[in-house]
Amino acid sequence: MQTRIATIDDIDEVLELHYRYQIDSIEPEDKKDGFVTTPFTKEQLTKLIDEEQGLFITIKDAHVVAYVMAASWEFWSAWPMFAFMIKDLPNLEYIGQKLSTKNSYQYGPVCIDKSVRGSGVLENIFEFARVEMSKRYPILVTFINKINPRSYEAHTRKIGLEVIKEFEYNSNNYYELVYDTSKKIKL
Repeated sequence: MQTRIATIDDIDEVLELHYRYQIDSIEPEDKKDGFVTTPFTKEQLTKLIDEEQGLFITIKDAHVVAYVMAASWEFWSAWPMFAFMIKDLPNLEYIGQKLSTKNSYQYGPVCIDKSVRGSGVLENIFEFARVEMSKRYPILVTFINKINPRSYEAHTRKIGLEVIKEFEYNSNNYYELVYDTSKKIKL
């Protein structure tokens, strides 16, 4: 398997993977194993690649089997959920710093095909993305819906993300998590 920064040529396969695990289209029996909630367009992923270099993928047998998105708060600010989180950043402190749009970025969503889950793909793609994003930001921020326990367990137990707070948005309950990007994870 190879992990790398995505190019424009990868977008169609990323969207196919995303659609299989998106909450509105996932097979009901697969939902318990994790899902992604935010829909994306080809144009949004093009901007994520061109302006942020923030789409990371893992390839196996010439197919995209995993992706991680990571980008500045400016990129994410068009979505109401992220605008809500941006407003709250100054109320949070981590590793001795008050959070801001300058010292943190939004990590996620993450999507891993069920054929490679449990094989270390999450840890490897996270570590690759962390190294790339640590060149620009000292702090990773993300959120996980409380109805997605598989993602919560994977990110806290396997990766070491820390819950900084819990919040409600649009009738859903979330964990907000952080990570010091200078810390290499244990692979």
